Amino acid sequence: MPQMQLPIFPDGVEHINAQLAFEKRNGQVTYFNGSMPVFIHDENDVATFRMITAQFCINGNATQAEVARAFGVTLISVKRAVKRYREKGVAGFYQEAKRRGPAVLTTEVLERAQALLDEGLETSAVAAQLGVKRDTLAKAIRAGRLRKPAKKKDPDTPPSTKSQRSGEDAQAPMGVGARNVLERIAASVGDLTAVAPIFQPVCDVPNGGVLLALPGLLAIGLLHQAEKYFQLPKGYYGLESLFLMLAFLALARLPSLEQLRYCAPGEWGKLLGLDRIPEVRTVRQKLALLSDQQQVNGWSAELCAQWMGEDPEKASVLYVDGHVRVYHGDQTQLPRHYVARQKLCLRATTDYWVNAMDGQPFFLLNQAVDPGLLQVLEQQIVPRLEKEIPNQPTGEELAADAKLHRFTLIFDREGYSPAFLLRMKDKRIACLTYHKYPGADWPREEFQACQVELASGACVQMELAERGTFLGGKLWVREIRKLTASGHQSAVLSTDYRSDPGPMAAAMFARWSQENFFRYMREHYGLDRLVDYGTEEIPDTIPVVNPEYRRLDGQVRSTNGQLARKRAVFGALTLSGEIEPKKVAAFEHQKAALQEQIETLTSELDELKAQRKAVKRHLTIAELPEEERFQQLRTQSKQLIDTIKMVAYRAETAMVQIAREVMQREDDARSLLRALYGTEADLVPDEKAGTLTVRVHHQASRSADAIIRHLCNELNQTETIFPGTSLRLVYELVLNEPNDAAVHSYAMTCE
Repeated sequence: MPQMQLPIFPDGVEHINAQLAFEKRNGQVTYFNGSMPVFIHDENDVATFRMITAQFCINGNATQAEVARAFGVTLISVKRAVKRYREKGVAGFYQEAKRRGPAVLTTEVLERAQALLDEGLETSAVAAQLGVKRDTLAKAIRAGRLRKPAKKKDPDTPPSTKSQRSGEDAQAPMGVGARNVLERIAASVGDLTAVAPIFQPVCDVPNGGVLLALPGLLAIGLLHQAEKYFQLPKGYYGLESLFLMLAFLALARLPSLEQLRYCAPGEWGKLLGLDRIPEVRTVRQKLALLSDQQQVNGWSAELCAQWMGEDPEKASVLYVDGHVRVYHGDQTQLPRHYVARQKLCLRATTDYWVNAMDGQPFFLLNQAVDPGLLQVLEQQIVPRLEKEIPNQPTGEELAADAKLHRFTLIFDREGYSPAFLLRMKDKRIACLTYHKYPGADWPREEFQACQVELASGACVQMELAERGTFLGGKLWVREIRKLTASGHQSAVLSTDYRSDPGPMAAAMFARWSQENFFRYMREHYGLDRLVDYGTEEIPDTIPVVNPEYRRLDGQVRSTNGQLARKRAVFGALTLSGEIEPKKVAAFEHQKAALQEQIETLTSELDELKAQRKAVKRHLTIAELPEEERFQQLRTQSKQLIDTIKMVAYRAETAMVQIAREVMQREDDARSLLRALYGTEADLVPDEKAGTLTVRVHHQASRSADAIIRHLCNELNQTETIFPGTSLRLVYELVLNEPNDAAVHSYAMTCE
């Protein structure tokens, strides 16, 4: 009988899967099947790389996702290569690329187009006269090759008020607020990729204060590489407008997309340079299109890499914790999870978040079936962090210093496991967690006062003590204890053998910054809100807890608790006082009754344990009884929205840091910004100067106005251009003149 040969790979290769691996050496890439090299090509030969990886996918040697992960390329590029191989074969990768024909917008055409635009014709009319696509002209306008002159206004006509716009929007011919008829018709016949933002002078736009967050949103990465991962079909609303709208809605604290049904669409449109924002149904359709492309994970990972690269020090110490999202719907019977904030077991899913010490998020992972923190850490989070965290020590540095570690993970008692800590130590990853079984208190004499600097920069005094602890007979760890004023001792375990006790204690006890992040996001960003209400199948191979095992395990725990209480009563039962015959008889009868109950419970417990032992603890989804099967909630749309909310939260945090520079009560910074985002603003575009002035209305106090002025001055220095336009954003408070003079001055400014 032939024996199976295990795939034994050469040293130093990188694995694609259990059967395939590759090695880059001396400018060449070599592919291995086990120990045998099967293909070689030049490292810069992209065409051959795409051809051979597509061949692996078609032959079943590897999946498209495995190829994308192994080589760090996008999944869509692998899919394109596979499609090309199936349609054209090997030769398709070496065909000469089709070159673009002569440019449509020649110098002569550009001159004629500019002349027509100067006459006041709309873009669609100019395109019709010249016989070119309207979209081609729109791109040229956005690129600055053509200039669309501002519409001439009556100098005596002031900017539109909210009341005027409300009446005009209600009478719009294509729906409330839909006044841009020509562009909408062009979109309906497929002659428009996306409408370009055009701003008009307007007064009193609700939630205009969110525009102050735009520089932060763009700097954080809201539109960074968005077009690389997402594509929308031709239509009226483009990708940039959609992402900006979703970020503005999050900052304005709109709890869900459904709330758009009760907002004036034309007013929100003014903030984006549009006649109105899309309906809820349209937003959902576009989100479904973006989510179906399976590019959300790639975009989120690229943003995470950007955030980590901007501050490698923050990325070196990370908090990991699970957030339970309760599901109150009835479309599927999700497994139950313990919800600590409600002290109940409820149907829910779990999101695992990775945050910096100051609470700012890096990424999250959704688990429809929660395998537990340890498995998610070891199988999903740690492999990703090993690749993405910047400035990790090299192999030579790790070999030279036995105490050096790559980065630090901090988690709660759920992650306590000596075996896991040992495996992470072997990977040179430091871990901090609470001691699950701390034992007896240490003598007070061991504790010493230490000055500890928190992540916020504040210094506090802690009573700390340290010992070495041998866990499980396998691993020496540092145990650091903090003594509170009440005498309680909190025990922390660490495999960081280099840092001082103070910084480690500060890092462990500041873990509440992540809990505060969860709470803030639930209350202000609708973190637990569903984005869509669909479900999808769970792969049949996913393991879940056997319902029968869970039922028997609950009975074992209940019976064991009853037995422990009976034994405690039996042990505490004694005779006291004068011993009389009647008293002795009652005592013996009570003892006998308790002994009989204990024996009965012991017998029941042994029988239940035997039944539990005979039942498999885990089953796959396919093995579950039909009545116990369930589906998972759709996650792609939710993850896209959650990523945009992360960007919005980071932008808000950046503004908080600026505001605190001139605030006496720093804790009020977020409250001030929430009020700012809900404040009305006036918009004054100036095509000649190339500016869009955002004039925010005054706040509730002069001190708040002073902080907003400071914010405006700092934001103006960024010289941010509104996406899709050539207008530079200018921020200021409204004029402090009397009403009549202000209106007159404002009207003159608009001209």
